[in-house]
Amino acid sequence: MENEEWLTVLQLPSYAPELNPQEGVWSLVKRGLADFAAANLDHLSRVMKRKLKKIQYRPERIDGCLTETGLIMNAG
Repeated sequence: MENEEWLTVLQLPSYAPELNPQEGVWSLVKRGLADFAAANLDHLSRVMKRKLKKIQYRPERIDGCLTETGLIMNAG
């Protein structure tokens, strides 16, 4: 390889959404949008911010998204 002395190539694992707690948060948001039709981008933005804020004030829901992955956060 031409640039071997300074270039390191790493094989990364494929994307695993089941290990990403953010996917759980988006799932919660999307559930409330089943029959929603935004009038425009500003309307969609306001509704999304409102739904995310509701989740923000329910930390047990966010914790549930983390728990669903099987990952553990260490306090430290």
